[in-house]
This record gives sequence, C-alpha cells and structure tokens, in this order.
Amino acid sequence: MSRSVLRRARSRWAPARRLPAGAALLLAAGVALTGCGGSSAEEPSSQAEGGHDHSGSEPPATVEGPDEVYAGFDLAEPYRRPAFTLTDTTGAAYDFRAETAGRPTLLFFGYTNCPDVCPTTMADLTVALRTVDPAIAEQVQVVFVTTDPAFDTPEVLGKYLAQFDADLPVRYVGLTGDQQTIEQAQLSAGVPLAEDEGRLHSTLLLLYGADDEANVAFDTGNTSRDIAVDLGLVVDGR
Repeated sequence: MSRSVLRRARSRWAPARRLPAGAALLLAAGVALTGCGGSSAEEPSSQAEGGHDHSGSEPPATVEGPDEVYAGFDLAEPYRRPAFTLTDTTGAAYDFRAETAGRPTLLFFGYTNCPDVCPTTMADLTVALRTVDPAIAEQVQVVFVTTDPAFDTPEVLGKYLAQFDADLPVRYVGLTGDQQTIEQAQLSAGVPLAEDEGRLHSTLLLLYGADDEANVAFDTGNTSRDIAVDLGLVVDGR
C-alpha cells in the first residue's frame, strides 16, 4: 500500500482502540470512525473557491490531498483561517481570526480530561516547538479549544496548558464558551462535531500559515518530528 493511501486511511476521530482491519478501506471511502464508543459518522466534502471556508453550518470537509508536500496530511484545498470568538483562560473574549491573523497557528479541539489523544497531541506539538529553531517557535501560536465546556472552565484550561507551555517563548491559548458557539467554531474550522459531551472529538491538528490558510493537518499517525518539519515549511511560506 502506498504512503499516501496509508495516510488517508488514518482515523480523524479520537480512537479508543486500534482500528479493525476493514477500517482503512472505510476511511479511504470518506467515512471517519469515532472513538471511545465505536460509532461512525460520515465526513462529507465541502469546497469553496480559493480554499475551504467553513463559516455557517457547512459540514466538515475531507482532508485527503493529492500531493505529498508535507509530513502531515496535504489538504486537497487550503482551509481558510476560521472566524469565531470564545473565552480565553483570563476570562476575556478571544477573536480567533483577529488575534492570530497573519501568524502560523496550530489549532486543536479536545478536552482536558481526555486520557490519550489530547495529551499525546499536545505533548507532540510541544516537543516539536522545542525542537525547531527558536526563531520559528517564536512565530507560532497554539490554540486549544475545549469540546467539554461544562468542565473546562478558563481556570481548568489554564492549569492544563501550563503543563505544556511553561518553557516556550509563546504561551498557548485555551478557549471555552457555550456549547453552541464551540460547535460553530468546529464547523467553521472544518472538523467533525464532537459527540458524547465532547468526548468523541476530531483528532485533527490544523496548521495555518501567515497567509491565513492551512495546507496541512496532523492526526494520531503523525509524530513530533512531522510537526517540526512542517512548521519549518509553513513558517518559510510553503
């Protein structure tokens, strides 16, 4: 099986266990498997001229790219930086598009009590930022949006993210809010809506460039090395 097919076969949802043998074929056909419960949900395609714009109630788009420029997933068409406003760890309103515009940004949706995917993803991206040239790390903003706002208050998010970013030049941004606004943020970003009170969530880590578009994303099949390599490419404008 080719490297590109293997990439397309990975799950876009938080896995509770190793995928069964037939899962790769289902995912290649455009079906994403949920984790922590084993249900399934379709991940239909939505396109807009000049890149994906998921504002409004459009369904999540696919992440299967035709080329292999990046170590992560090459997106078939760039995802535009989404617009949503939530509450940061200080209790202030945070306009994601306005605050991160023109800046390389890693965006992830998860929750602080997640036992596996979230801490692993956050650890991987943290290692990547420690590995790259400091001049690159200083330009990158990480934004973590909770899918479990009932538990993840600004204070809880702040304590959680402090476990990862204490020694980095740019502190991570944690965002929470009401359930409807968080769901709209996921739709705007183009990831599947979280289910089961936020515990079934997308594994996608999106990387936006200075042009406010994401051409690459990562999931549980990627490593900190993959993220570090692609951070260098994106910061360089590729």
